Amino acid sequence: MQLVKVGLCAFGMSGKVFHAPFLKEHPGFFMSAVVERSKEDSKEKYPDAEIYRSVEEMLTNAAIDVVVVNTPVQTHFEYVKMALEAGKNVIVEKPFTVTASEAEELVNLAENKNLFLSVYQNRRFDRDYLQVQKILDEGKLGNVKEVEIRFDRFRTEPSGKQHKEDPEQNGSGSIHDLGSHLVDQAVQLFGFPEKLFADVFSMKGESFANDYFEIILYYINDLRVRLKSSVFTKEDHYAYKIHGDKGSFLQERTDNQENELTAGAIPVYGKEWMQPLKDTDGILNYLNENSETQRVLTSSEFGNYMNYYQQIYEHIVFGYALPSLGNEIVQNMKIIETAIESSKKGKVIDFN
Repeated sequence: MQLVKVGLCAFGMSGKVFHAPFLKEHPGFFMSAVVERSKEDSKEKYPDAEIYRSVEEMLTNAAIDVVVVNTPVQTHFEYVKMALEAGKNVIVEKPFTVTASEAEELVNLAENKNLFLSVYQNRRFDRDYLQVQKILDEGKLGNVKEVEIRFDRFRTEPSGKQHKEDPEQNGSGSIHDLGSHLVDQAVQLFGFPEKLFADVFSMKGESFANDYFEIILYYINDLRVRLKSSVFTKEDHYAYKIHGDKGSFLQERTDNQENELTAGAIPVYGKEWMQPLKDTDGILNYLNENSETQRVLTSSEFGNYMNYYQQIYEHIVFGYALPSLGNEIVQNMKIIETAIESSKKGKVIDFN
């Protein structure tokens, strides 16, 4: 196999959980470099990766083919631009950047340099989202009229991470963090909306960045999509509620890849590495072709973040489609940016 050499810009939670394990287990990738400013934590599991003390220093390594920018969002624009100017292809963690204009500038730079720029939207490979996609593709719900997508947590205490908690830092808060997943899934499933209204604020108080949001996306065919997140949710909701003129589908959030990876699970290349569900995790209630009510308990199939890196590899080696390419995610940034504006002004904003 052609070997793709990758440099990792940080070895915090994101590097340890979402990137390094997949780069190690995929036979087409070699994690040849990692930035650790003062520690050497990567040595235990990745002894072949050369440790650099800064991103700037790592970018002098001519052998690196792809750079993964997985630093705090406030640094994404600077480091992605630096990597592209050094002639490196780039994978950047979500959210892409702080603003849509920054994202557009980076997309244009990548195109001018003839390099690829992909955003790591790993939740496209969650089992629950894939099940929603499957149900919609089957068309059993008819014309979809109302959708709610939620991503809730119970984290009432501050995390201590200033780049996520400080309201004075652009890009902090839930709407950039979890919102980047929900917005991406809405756009993937239903396209770009006509207008939106949003409510964004901090339940923990004004000293902290937003930890609650509700965004209503209005579509030209009278579809309404509501995106919602709160850190004061002790009891789980259905993560997806989809209602059409022929039926409804409710889906729990059951993907456990993040928890398994955090606990030390090793992803396996070429096959499913998660355990199958023991119980059902969805309800499909619809009218069949005879207008008879069918109520079915459903089970989502495996999700696998390895598929993101497999698609990256196939793009590099075979020229296949690039997953979550930068100019696609610019649209997501425009929605997030507009949602913040809508909340501040207290009004619906039309994209046209």
